Amino acid sequence: MAGNYFGTDGIRGRANKFPMTAEIAMRVGMAAGLSFQRGSHRHRVVLGKDTRLSGYMIENAMVAGLCAAGMDVFLLGPIPTPAVAMLVRSLRADIGVMISASHNPYYDNGIKLFGPDGYKLSDEIEERIESMLDKDIELSLADSDGLGRAKRVDGVHDRYIEFAKRTLPRSMSLSGLRIVVDCANGAAYKVAPEALWELGAEVVAINVEPNGFNINKECGSTHPAGLQKKVHEVRADIGIALDGDADRVVIVDENGAIVDGDQIMALIAESWHQSGRLAGGGVVSTVMSNLGLERFLGDMKLQLHRTKVGDRYVVEHMRAHGLNVGGEQSGHIVLSDFSTTGDGLVSALQVLACIKRQGRPVSELSKKFEPVPQLLKNVRIAGGKPLEEAPVKAAIEDARNRLGKAGRLVIRPSGTEPLIRVMAEGDDPQLVEAVVNDIVEVISETRSAA
Repeated sequence: MAGNYFGTDGIRGRANKFPMTAEIAMRVGMAAGLSFQRGSHRHRVVLGKDTRLSGYMIENAMVAGLCAAGMDVFLLGPIPTPAVAMLVRSLRADIGVMISASHNPYYDNGIKLFGPDGYKLSDEIEERIESMLDKDIELSLADSDGLGRAKRVDGVHDRYIEFAKRTLPRSMSLSGLRIVVDCANGAAYKVAPEALWELGAEVVAINVEPNGFNINKECGSTHPAGLQKKVHEVRADIGIALDGDADRVVIVDENGAIVDGDQIMALIAESWHQSGRLAGGGVVSTVMSNLGLERFLGDMKLQLHRTKVGDRYVVEHMRAHGLNVGGEQSGHIVLSDFSTTGDGLVSALQVLACIKRQGRPVSELSKKFEPVPQLLKNVRIAGGKPLEEAPVKAAIEDARNRLGKAGRLVIRPSGTEPLIRVMAEGDDPQLVEAVVNDIVEVISETRSAA
């Protein structure tokens, strides 16, 4: 069973195949439970999931492992990832577990772990847990009288809704706004429409009928075409698209145009900077964020701090350097004044707050910068390490030289799928397309030869 389990966002893979099997889920529960034994008190875990079919299998397997380690498990049912992070602290739990593969199709699943502070685990703690999975972990488990219990917890949706509403000023109402919210048939299918309605908005909710198979299926933040159509159809002021576990968001303006994570960060950063709320003199994002965002922030004498891909690394940098706005182009937005992880609903509420304060349409507010031409292509691989092959290295070096200082090149293996991601950006779109295609071709040829 030996192998690498953790990727950029916990453990993820095809449900019922390595590493997302019931056996491994149970062992992860055992190892995580043992790793967070802190003293003699009754240890507790909060465990949430999204709406995919395999959640039942993984949930029950993890409950068995956690109880075997002596942890009491509070079962939250389908609930957003940021709600789990919040409830770890609210319920004084020792661990938070979210069973989700985020934006992936229903046939994938994953396990995300949070510490008692509500933050995703560091690489060091993940490595410690991973090192325990292939050992005789059973020797360290609880005695018969120290086994944990599991129970369903009521009222957690209401707790999260109230938490989200409190991120807006108490006097602010969303009355007068018609909002379409696409919940991706995922974890926020109840809480997001309810929160927006309680804040006074007229809400049109779509993709709120999960059946175990339709999570993220042609809907949500990765497939916003349906939301764009609905915004036109009902003449909405704004569209909000969440992903399967609601930790990311994409906005659609009143004309149906998409507003990605870079533009959302720019809007919030500018608003918070003008009000004196922005901390640390900048924003944290990843190497994938558009060069236009960096230039926009620079014009305000603000800095864009770049990290490797993964909202966990964005959060770590924010904590280390005292910044309170960060995120990813894909729509993971982290506002550390409120949350310890990406929160699609809370981020959308901050955009709505800007609309209400300024009384201007989304299309005017959200176009903060002209994106530099950027192209991303994925190359599916069956295995191996094509980026270490000499022809690929040579092609990458040639592309960097051709782009020079007027562009950027980012090539990386995906942390969640068997893909190599090739991204380039620069002021010359023809050059950008050429260098990406050249690298993709060389990687494909190397893959075929292997």
